[in-house]
Amino acid sequence: MSGQEERRGWMGLLAKAPPARLRALWDEAPTHEMLRPPEVGAVMLRGRAGGSGAPFNLGEMTVTRCVLRLATGEVGHAVVQGRDKDHARRAALLDALLQGPDGPALRAAVLAPLERERAEARQSRAAKAAATKVEFFTLVRGED
Repeated sequence: MSGQEERRGWMGLLAKAPPARLRALWDEAPTHEMLRPPEVGAVMLRGRAGGSGAPFNLGEMTVTRCVLRLATGEVGHAVVQGRDKDHARRAALLDALLQGPDGPALRAAVLAPLERERAEARQSRAAKAAATKVEFFTLVRGED
C-alpha cells in the first residue's frame, strides 16, 4: 500500500471515529499553528441510481474541517461529519503526527484499537442483518 493510500485510510478512520472514543485514546495537544481553524460548512452529497446510473444531488451534509501545521512542519487535514470542532482539530493533529517520527507508536496506540472496534461493529451489524434474513422459494406449479 502506498503512503497516500495509507494516509487516506487513517484519515477516514479518524473522521468516522466516535469523538469521545478518539479523545479517550489520545488527549494531547502538541504545539501547532492553525492554518485553517475548525469551521463548520456543508457539502453536497451525490448519488447514482443503481450505483452506475446518472449522478444526482442527494442532499447536503454538515461537516467541520480543519488544517494545521505542527512545530516540526507536518501539515494535518481533517474533515468530519457534523459540527464537532474539537473532533476536527484532534483528527487533524493526529493526521499530522502520524506523518512524523511518532507515527508507528500512534498507529499502535490509536489506529489499531479504532480499526479493531470498527471491524467488531461491522461484524455485529452483519450478524444482526443475517438473523433477519428471509429465504424465499417458489414451488413448481403443474401448469407448465
